[in-house]
Amino acid sequence: MATFKHISSKNADYGAAEQYLTFEHDEFTMKPTLDGNGRLVLRDDYRISSLNCGDEDFAIACMRSNLKYGKNQKREDVKSHHYIISFDPRDAPDNGLTADRAQALGEEFCKEHFPGHQALVCTHPDGHNHSGNIHVHIVINSLRIAEVPLLPYMERPADTREGCKHRCTDAAMEYFKAEVMEMCHRENLYQIDLLNGSKNRVTEREYWAKRKGQAALDKENASQSATGEPPKQTKFETDKEKLRRTIRTALSSAVSFEDFSGKLLQQGVTVKESRGRLSYLTPDRTKPITARKLGDDFDRAAILETLTINAQNAARAAETPAPRQEYPRSIKDRLQRGKAAINAPKNDGVQRMVDIAAKKAEGKGRGYEKWATLHNLKQMAATMSVYEESGFSSPEELEAALAAASAELNSVHAKLKAVESTLREKKDLQKQLLAYIKTKPARDGLRAQKTEKARRAYREQHESEFIISESAARYFKAQGISKLPATKSLQTEIEQLTKEKNALYNEYREKKENVRELQTVKSNLDKILRREPERGKGRENER
Repeated sequence: MATFKHISSKNADYGAAEQYLTFEHDEFTMKPTLDGNGRLVLRDDYRISSLNCGDEDFAIACMRSNLKYGKNQKREDVKSHHYIISFDPRDAPDNGLTADRAQALGEEFCKEHFPGHQALVCTHPDGHNHSGNIHVHIVINSLRIAEVPLLPYMERPADTREGCKHRCTDAAMEYFKAEVMEMCHRENLYQIDLLNGSKNRVTEREYWAKRKGQAALDKENASQSATGEPPKQTKFETDKEKLRRTIRTALSSAVSFEDFSGKLLQQGVTVKESRGRLSYLTPDRTKPITARKLGDDFDRAAILETLTINAQNAARAAETPAPRQEYPRSIKDRLQRGKAAINAPKNDGVQRMVDIAAKKAEGKGRGYEKWATLHNLKQMAATMSVYEESGFSSPEELEAALAAASAELNSVHAKLKAVESTLREKKDLQKQLLAYIKTKPARDGLRAQKTEKARRAYREQHESEFIISESAARYFKAQGISKLPATKSLQTEIEQLTKEKNALYNEYREKKENVRELQTVKSNLDKILRREPERGKGRENER
């Protein structure tokens, strides 16, 4: 589940960025780590490269460009932009993601979305607290040293000009996140929906507050343990975490908004509604915390939806005794009722039984035969347990369920391919449209010429623009497009198609896992049924 983050910097020392990427730093103070001789400690493993710097160092190339164009000379100027793509820790063992592959993806992302900028691309194979997530740092000089094409996230003509600066707007971040999700789908990596928020929104400031608070608490507990005093608390909670827990506790038993606000008030928390948005005021604060800073689970729509469900459950409980709730876990129930989409494949299901005779013919020894016999016994028991719990009464019913699951998988796959094809067409149209729009000044200038001689001279002077314009016009004609769409509406359509593709991709992975599990059960069951007569004959001989 790759994530995407942006940090802007006003530090005029461009060498500090490269130093942070290549040398170890204290994760709390951000100061360089020194060895016993007071020298910087190089990171154990990293990949780094520079773009658009020529033969010069990144810092020297950036400062030379700033002096040439007279930019980034003031203290308040944003000197550089730092983007971070963090991949899921499971991508390395499950999908073969390596630091070299991540570095190549980072360089490709930088060239495509930040053309004309001097940049550093650096990959670290491990994240904070040894989480194991490979992540890529992209640091660009805010100044653009070459004219570039108009990209979808750019809003002004100055965003393409040489000597102007990069702007990271909200629209740009939405576009970058969509592109990161598209990259993960293309490379078959784990991903989450970065465009629709999160249930618990943890900001960078809250993340580091928790890390520092936990470190301080661990230090205090260690000193107490040394004196034989038991620790009172082992897990540190930020104020926002405590507030989230308080809200969820009150929400779990509330049946109306008045009931909900009353339960919160008993805990000293005041809930307020303004312009359709909720905010929460705790006793130790003078300024309330908005629901947006806590997460999507705490906004007005989510709270009212949960309260409605609670009220309906309470009404049903008053009418009839509440039956024991059973959570379907069998294969048949999952196929009939559906299950929430997941990204990670399950590794704890039934596995295929081994054909011991075939393996022995390949040259496997007695050690392998002993392991395979034990493995087959375990999988035989697991298969029969799943078969009985799933409610299948015959192998034919299992085959019918497998056929139905395969049909659903093929249907979702066809829909996914159709959406992918439409998305590619829309992106091609967007590329041609942006190129055509950029040539508008040249086309207007040609119409302004009064004589044929002046028009020929003007056309020769701007030949490259007219080649691009005519190529785009041929594309529009071939596609049967008589009226060009608006760039914003086209971008919105692309984002909607990306969301639809993400949902279909998750559904496809779930159904594929269901089919694989059914195929495993069927394969094992066939082996079991074929061996039952042999076991019965052996027992008769023994008698």
